[in-house]
Amino acid sequence: MAGKRRAELGRRRFIRLAGGTAAGAAVVGGGAFTAMATGVFESPTTDPFANMPRSIALSLPSGTSPEPTPLTPLPDPLDGATVTAPSPSVRIPYTGGTPDPTETDVPTSLPFEFNRSGHAIDPELPEAMRPWRDRPTSYATATATSGTYRPNAQGVWMYYAPDGKVYDHIVGQAQFGLGCISSYRTATDPDRKAFFLRRARAQADRLIARRVETRGAWYFPYAFNLNHDHGFSYKAPWYSGMAQGEVLGLFSQLAGLQEDLTADERALYRAAADGTFASLLRADNARPWVINKDRSGYVWIQEYPFSTPGTGDYTYNGMIYALFGVWDYHMLTGNELAAQLYDGVCTTVARYFSLLRNPRWYSFYCQTHRIPANTYHQHHIELWTQLHEQTKGAVFANQLDQLMEDFPAPGVKAGSVIAIAGGTHTLYKVDTAANGTWVKAKADKILASKKVTFARATQAPVDMRRRIQGAGVWYRISAGAYKGYWIGEAYPKVFLRGEHLPVDYRTERKATVAARTSVEAIDFGTNGVAGTLKKVSYDEPHTLTFDRRAVVNGRSMIRITSAELAGYWVPANQVTTDGR
Repeated sequence: MAGKRRAELGRRRFIRLAGGTAAGAAVVGGGAFTAMATGVFESPTTDPFANMPRSIALSLPSGTSPEPTPLTPLPDPLDGATVTAPSPSVRIPYTGGTPDPTETDVPTSLPFEFNRSGHAIDPELPEAMRPWRDRPTSYATATATSGTYRPNAQGVWMYYAPDGKVYDHIVGQAQFGLGCISSYRTATDPDRKAFFLRRARAQADRLIARRVETRGAWYFPYAFNLNHDHGFSYKAPWYSGMAQGEVLGLFSQLAGLQEDLTADERALYRAAADGTFASLLRADNARPWVINKDRSGYVWIQEYPFSTPGTGDYTYNGMIYALFGVWDYHMLTGNELAAQLYDGVCTTVARYFSLLRNPRWYSFYCQTHRIPANTYHQHHIELWTQLHEQTKGAVFANQLDQLMEDFPAPGVKAGSVIAIAGGTHTLYKVDTAANGTWVKAKADKILASKKVTFARATQAPVDMRRRIQGAGVWYRISAGAYKGYWIGEAYPKVFLRGEHLPVDYRTERKATVAARTSVEAIDFGTNGVAGTLKKVSYDEPHTLTFDRRAVVNGRSMIRITSAELAGYWVPANQVTTDGR
């Protein structure tokens, strides 16, 4: 009788958890669970599926193809910074085409020798993977009349400071212009197409008019003072390598358009691109400078160069965004120095990844301050995706995998459901933002916990999946008696049904199975029909190829393409992947 009472208690708790009734309790966002065991928690077993039916663990819901992870909005360029106006006596050294007499010769060689490892620019990179194609500017943004950043009457993207002053923001103008070019490329309405091109040209023309020509190169000054909460400050005018690289990309993409610009207009933007690229050929032995070599021989494009030569914030995202401008310039010109600089920066990024990575948490923003970057971690994932696509490099694919494991993109697809095995589970209340995301001041503090026992496997709707600070990956239940409680991911006891956070690699990768090691391989069934589970082992180390990675039923898995297991999924932690 005791067993029956416990089973009935578990059944009632399941109904409350799922938010359903007795008639519909087993169906929450999917098909009914079948072959449910009862009383299994009274008789422990070594079978991993004893409390979770194979029909669930080895199948995927039908009609639930994973959605690509949406891009994170670009961060506020002035996040963590305070802007003030320079004193009235400060004059920004705009030259307007009259070069400063300092180093008027145009540099024609690299500024110094630096480490390179053979990362090549692929001219066959598909259009959709090219820089900024994935970040078109919306018409609403391009016509905004309010907000901290918005176009002025001439269509130029400006920063409207809290004190009422209006400033040029170089990175903002470059990114806005690049987004407008992306929108121009895909617009089908002729008027809308012309509008986006005008907006892109307005940014470029403004930058050209307000350039500083010195050291034989073009530089684009910031005309406000900046104090950053990382502990550094700048007095106007100051310069940024991120800005130089993104402006280079804007000029290069405009110069490469084959329609709607005259030959003279394309020549103007080509000359602007040439002048801007020259700034990446000037070392840190004079001012202004934005590029240096560290003591180990690695090249850096400094988003925030400091006053002392060779010092800076060593910021990762800023250098990679600048690198995309070098990619654009090489595609426009075929310049060999650009190809060598691209190789050098990729080599630096790959070499120092271990200092960017923060295992099982947000990656670091920069080398100098090593502050976990909750607002930049997803950007790092997106940037490493592009580095892999551009170079076909397994090294960047492997580093991308690590970033995604450390802190996967939070959230789930609408209608997502987790499977929960029969038995006892601990649920938690966690101090988070209202939508379940991490907040620094709250730090994922555990507020309460409770143990819940289910007589058989069940399921529950969830609205969030993410890593909890100091713990693993957890799910937030979104309906029923336990709405708002979190439960930890632990296959096959608790897992998100279906495929989540997919990554398709541009080229097939390799995974090695260690000798005499058993590896699971699963050909998943659909909607409650159990798929095929194989255990494979080889006498010698064995190489398999794979083309996709995803979280499948709560585990990071890779999809095999080798003929012997084509279409099967293998847990990523049971093999050694390439690029290490």
